[in-house]
Amino acid sequence: MLAEAKVYAKLDRRLLPLLFFCYVAAYLDRVNVGFAKLQMMGDLGLSDLAYGTGAGIFFIGYFLFEVPSNLILAKVGARRWIARIMIGWGLVSCANLFVRDAASFYLLRFLLGLAEAGFFPGIVLYLTYWYPAARRARIVAIFMSAVAVAGVVGGPLSGWIMARCAGLHGLAGWQWLFLLEGLPSIVLGVAVLLWLDDRIADARWLTPAEQQLLTQAVAAEARAIAPRSLRATFADGRVWALALVYFCFVMGLYGVSFWLPQLLKNAGAQDVLTIGLMTAVPWCLGALAMIALARRSDRLGERRGHVALAGLAGAAGLLLSTLAAGQPWLSLAALSLATAGILATLPIFWSLPTAMLSGAAAAAGIALINSFGNLAGFLSPFLVGAIREASGSTSGGMLVLAAAMLIGAAIVTRVARP
Repeated sequence: MLAEAKVYAKLDRRLLPLLFFCYVAAYLDRVNVGFAKLQMMGDLGLSDLAYGTGAGIFFIGYFLFEVPSNLILAKVGARRWIARIMIGWGLVSCANLFVRDAASFYLLRFLLGLAEAGFFPGIVLYLTYWYPAARRARIVAIFMSAVAVAGVVGGPLSGWIMARCAGLHGLAGWQWLFLLEGLPSIVLGVAVLLWLDDRIADARWLTPAEQQLLTQAVAAEARAIAPRSLRATFADGRVWALALVYFCFVMGLYGVSFWLPQLLKNAGAQDVLTIGLMTAVPWCLGALAMIALARRSDRLGERRGHVALAGLAGAAGLLLSTLAAGQPWLSLAALSLATAGILATLPIFWSLPTAMLSGAAAAAGIALINSFGNLAGFLSPFLVGAIREASGSTSGGMLVLAAAMLIGAAIVTRVARP
């Protein structure tokens, strides 16, 4: 009899490293505009409102193509479609070095959203082809810890690029930032074509016995989930409730992602390299919180309470950050708590819809929840930018984000079980 743990360990080693690095690249290309802002706004004469609008308009393009993209992935296979996504967004990300004004900034951010649409829900769907629900929170946590690692690595890297490359070959530091951080996505897109397999049956690196074990585990779970049409999926109140929960949590995530460098600068940190190093701390703690809480959730088989607890911690950190104005290290501590709480909600949250849906319904439902939730990626930076421009402070914006986290934590405890 095959040792199940050894088979899943083999599966982990094959799939997770590449998917992890793909998400690091994806998230870095999505949010590095937060660092580019520190130089780009002055060079181009952009306002805080224009920055917030451009940062968020990414998610409009993302929203429009998310569900179609995931349905296409389910038909043509993850290997080709994920590779297409990665190469496309890498090229668009590099093209941001040509931004000259607000209009070109908005256009390229919109195109980046179109290019990336379908990546995250596509990977979540792809993992359901290989792992049963009981193992999924840990796996998604490892995959999603790439968000935190992108913050840990991206902050110092972005600060270093902007400080060291400014003026090189006539390009500003922020232009080098977009170019150098966009190229890895193109390389990884090629790697996806060469390395990923669409299904268990395609994996020649598994023995027939290993394929049978994995197939039976996934098939047993699929049989336990009642099949449903796309129309029934879109009409399911639980799907929309989860979309609203995710919207609330994404409000917090992108409020921190796009404004963390500015929040630390407002608290008293000035040098871009120092700010980059400081931003690594919240993301590092967030990665640890994600994996630790997801492991506990898998072990206990409990999801809703864990998600709510993490959401409350995120709200508390955002509230505390408004009390630490002018104190860089207190601000860093509060924002670390906020980031850890926000990030810890995400992998456990995704265990809920993937336990409810299968087949085409899973492709559509996961994409619907993700696309609706990510509209908060537009609203969140826009609101913080508008509030800061109107009041001269980011505190009001942080209070709005904290309220969103509290609402999400409250709703998730009321969603009916699958």
